[in-house]
Amino acid sequence: MLNDIIDKYLISKPDAKCCWFNHEWISRRDFKSLADECTEILRSSGFGAGQKLAVLMPNSPMTLAVMLSVWRLGGVFCPLNEKTGEISLLKTLELLKPFAVVLSDSVKTELEDALKKSEWNCVRLGNEKFKGTENFTGRLQPSDDFDKTLAVIFSTSGTTGDPKAVPLTHSNLLSNINACLEHVPDLQPEDSLLNVLPNFHAFGFTICCVLPFVLGATQVIVTGFMPPSNTIKAVEETRPTVLLLVPTMLGFAASLLERQGKKLSGIKLLIAGGDRYNPKMDDRVTAAFGVPVIEGYGITECSPVLAVNPKPSVRKLGTVGPALPGFELQLRSESGEILNIPGEGVLWCRGPSVTSGYYHADKINRERFDNGWFNTGDYVQIDGDGYIKILDRVTDIIIVGGFNVYPQEVEAVLAEHPAVSMAVVVGMPNEISGEVPKAYVIKTQNAEVSEGDLVKFCKERLSHYKVPRKIEFVDTLPISATGKILRRVLRQKEREKN
Repeated sequence: MLNDIIDKYLISKPDAKCCWFNHEWISRRDFKSLADECTEILRSSGFGAGQKLAVLMPNSPMTLAVMLSVWRLGGVFCPLNEKTGEISLLKTLELLKPFAVVLSDSVKTELEDALKKSEWNCVRLGNEKFKGTENFTGRLQPSDDFDKTLAVIFSTSGTTGDPKAVPLTHSNLLSNINACLEHVPDLQPEDSLLNVLPNFHAFGFTICCVLPFVLGATQVIVTGFMPPSNTIKAVEETRPTVLLLVPTMLGFAASLLERQGKKLSGIKLLIAGGDRYNPKMDDRVTAAFGVPVIEGYGITECSPVLAVNPKPSVRKLGTVGPALPGFELQLRSESGEILNIPGEGVLWCRGPSVTSGYYHADKINRERFDNGWFNTGDYVQIDGDGYIKILDRVTDIIIVGGFNVYPQEVEAVLAEHPAVSMAVVVGMPNEISGEVPKAYVIKTQNAEVSEGDLVKFCKERLSHYKVPRKIEFVDTLPISATGKILRRVLRQKEREKN
């Protein structure tokens, strides 16, 4: 169990640093004391084996202390986005049926009132003090409806808008962490890792929160990335050796450092995941951070890391590297036919890090799982060395008169234009061809370019059916809390126009 590993870490060197938060380093002894207090409060409130605790909190030592307490008592930690809307949150809670809901002080009172009206046990919890047993009152949830080896349940929205939950065992998480440490040999116990990715997200949770405990390293906890200046200040103050960020964050941080005329130092590893990394950014990012990016790829259902470039000296820019040890890969056609490797197709995988199935979702389990194999939903290319290149999400493919258009290809061409800072391509409904590509473009600062200019630029470089039929210039793009471009929001916007 992961709690045993973490407790061993805490007692092995009690005076050593554990984590940094709000300009202060916290020792392993002090963190253990915090976790001990949380554990006793949960135990006395009736929380025990098989119970689930829903937690809406930002990154903080208290969040990690609650996580450890839940695991010590044999329970399941269910981290949720504290900015989740009321309707979505209530649907998720009905699916999870937690013992109680822990809310940070930043959660709006209106949301807490809605939860209480729906008869969910709630407790307010600040970053520094568990507020007491008396806050856990009301109904207890049954503990016999799921595998008691579960460590965490991550919740996301499915394609229909209904919640989808991914349960992962202690074994799933530990196998993924150990595979990462074997695959990326530069990760060492003397390292300090930046923990700024949202901890309700699998990448931020497994790699930024839990991996440092298993490795024996320290972590620098930052509540949230925005504004980028706060994160940069934390990095300058604490000098972590390993930064884990999503490409959007890399772009914001590099731009800020350029404007300030600064460069970071002391960074050993810069790892990007969670979304596509644009190779066009590489020189700027390397200059700003002092080291090249090693890009990886993960999916919540895989706990989450599936592949990563092992180190800068062997990286292949534009790929997410080879699969971690323990994973088996298949390429399949969209109809299910197994294809050759090297080649391209829909990526299927299996291994000890892969979830056994979605929580209480038989229909989608039948669609995504096949005799232990899991359909990632990503269309990829695998070369002769096993390096994986993500071509697109299968669900993002635009079908123009029977021809597949992969948005990433069109976006890469647009990104070559000096006036384009960022481009996102989605399908726009069309009566004749079903769909046509449409691009949302953010211009580079002070750039002058017209829609016609960019269409002409694309026509010179792409097949005619891949050229965007419309280009809309925007100042911002919809971005999730984890830094991903929300393509579904843009697609929905186009559907509503037609």
